[in-house]
Amino acid sequence: MRHLPPAPRPARKPVIDTRHGITRTDEYAWLRDDNWQAVFKDPSILNVDIKAHLDAENAWAEAWFEPLKPLRETLVAEMRARIKEDDETVPVPDGPFAYGSNHVTGGQHPRFYRVPRADITAERDILLDGDKEAEGKAFFSIGTAHASHDHAQLLWSFDDNGSEYYTLVVRDLATRADMADRVKDTAGGGVWTADNSGIVYVHVDDNHRPSKVMLHHIGTDQADDILLYEEPDPAFFVDVDGSRLNDVIFISAGDHDSSEVLLLDAANPLAGPRAVSPRMAETEYKLEEGGDVFFILTNADGAKDFKVMTAPAATPERASWQDYIPHEPGRLIISINAYARHLAWIERRDGLPRIVIKDRATGEEHAIAFDEEAYSLGLQGAAEYDTDVIRFTYSSMTTPTQLFDYNMATRERVLLKTQTVPSGHNPDDYVTRRVLAPAPDGETIPVSLLYRKGTPLDGSAPCLLYGYGAYGITIPASFSTNILSLVDRGFVYAIAHVRGGKDKGQRWYEHGKKAHKANTFRDFIAAGEHLVREGFTAQGRIIAEGRSAGGLLMGAVANMAPGLFGGIIAGVPFVDALNTMLDATLPLTPPEWNEWGNPIASAEEYGWIAAYSPYDNVTALPYPPVLAMAGLTDPRVTYWEPAKWVARLRDHSTSGADVVFDINMDAGHGGASGRFSRLEELAKSYAFAIDVAGAPAIISG
Repeated sequence: MRHLPPAPRPARKPVIDTRHGITRTDEYAWLRDDNWQAVFKDPSILNVDIKAHLDAENAWAEAWFEPLKPLRETLVAEMRARIKEDDETVPVPDGPFAYGSNHVTGGQHPRFYRVPRADITAERDILLDGDKEAEGKAFFSIGTAHASHDHAQLLWSFDDNGSEYYTLVVRDLATRADMADRVKDTAGGGVWTADNSGIVYVHVDDNHRPSKVMLHHIGTDQADDILLYEEPDPAFFVDVDGSRLNDVIFISAGDHDSSEVLLLDAANPLAGPRAVSPRMAETEYKLEEGGDVFFILTNADGAKDFKVMTAPAATPERASWQDYIPHEPGRLIISINAYARHLAWIERRDGLPRIVIKDRATGEEHAIAFDEEAYSLGLQGAAEYDTDVIRFTYSSMTTPTQLFDYNMATRERVLLKTQTVPSGHNPDDYVTRRVLAPAPDGETIPVSLLYRKGTPLDGSAPCLLYGYGAYGITIPASFSTNILSLVDRGFVYAIAHVRGGKDKGQRWYEHGKKAHKANTFRDFIAAGEHLVREGFTAQGRIIAEGRSAGGLLMGAVANMAPGLFGGIIAGVPFVDALNTMLDATLPLTPPEWNEWGNPIASAEEYGWIAAYSPYDNVTALPYPPVLAMAGLTDPRVTYWEPAKWVARLRDHSTSGADVVFDINMDAGHGGASGRFSRLEELAKSYAFAIDVAGAPAIISG
């Protein structure tokens, strides 16, 4: 039993808003700092009253977690014991070198190194030491680190407050000294020009929108950088990427359902961008360079699950596109990688991925597939174009990550590395399954499960049910050493592959967005109810978890079915959806109208969002215990969304259950930056789940 003072209650300062003839009152709108853009860059200027409230929330959260301190320390120790602290990647060949990264024992951040290509076992030549660069900083994250084409310079970037405004730095690899160049307010990446004299990068504006493509010449001031392209539509975000042949730079502009690609000559970027195909509503495309052709991954011509087309490199415009890999309904092509003699792609059928290889000369195709019920594949590709060898990862919820080299010509598969779990892991001690939960409209929702052998499936087990369901993102059924800390305590761990992702193709995504968004929430509830019916858990023993757009899911299902859940964990939760979509100045609002709807322009779309927006639908209900976690400098889900939601939950909940708000004042959307610091945050959420579920605090045998 906790003996706590009353939870913080911010002052009510009602703000009235009327749109489309509908009036709403927001009593906590003042928690949004009027100077929020500047706060992202300098958190010390946060309004003193807002800071006082957030500090009070953190103090109360710390008091709430105090009885769980021994458990949290145990969880951190367990999770850390499963990490190979001096782990490193397998270096990737690139010209005369092979590049990789590693950690040192006790280190929080990666080090980037290279070795001679001819001897990858040679002593690691450290190019960038993340721990050294992070010294004295409460937050530090490296955005990119990659060498110039001549391997003489290193472009790297960092964010030192969690706001995702990255600074680009160039390091001379002969002296290992950073040059005077400091290119601030970038998206974090950059592409070298063909002659290695400059960097093409994306500038992020004061509203945190990546809208300008700039050219920076090495050794000059940022004030002298040259604008190459500016995106006029605030709903479109811009990105840049290079090619394996290093002769073209891709500028991609897109929202959530349409895109446009422009090409820059890497040898002469000042010649300006060349458009490939004008943007069209609900049409996406992406280019891969293939020598004398471009390969185009697109949903044009009604290819909902995408197809691959080609166009001559000299005339890549839309009129030249020809089908290469036809569209097949139900086969979602996710990504493509082009090489001199092969095309490789990842596709998903029936919710499971596989890698497919096509010989460009003969047209012959073959696939790399696996037999487990649920698994994850990742195609890493290669840094070079003229190669027959690609690299991919495989894991399942029971199988640690394996890294393979695969020869596309000989079909030889070589295991390079298996993830090491120093404290020990026996896959045979666990069970992974995929079940199908019936939704109210007749659809079936895939649910991936992991539990320890011997876990009683009689309804007595607690369950952590994870969900996301937005932007077409699929949550993979991959291996996690951390989740074993719950599974070993008798939890069933479940991932609900709800609509809004692309687990069952493009249709699955489209039926979980805009007017159909409620399907995401009903699917998650249906998954929980199915697990109860099948004896995996019981009503009130499910701890629901989601982050970001998954936090919106958490807020919605808490309003719709509070009795189903024994607790809610909402990480950086997008819970003030209507207010956010009504504010065109916020970083992600215009690009996201194609995901959620535009409540400014449309009364109908206002109604869609108002019907489920968690903050707007909090009412007198017996809410379960809630843990909300956030970051002050988060540009994606601003801190005031969970702050307001927590306050309103406390006002209205009839259950008396605790609502805990933990906000990292030194971080943003991703939470703490160091790999061990992240475990501290994860231990809080796991301790919360164990506590409210009444699960044992000792690992089962």
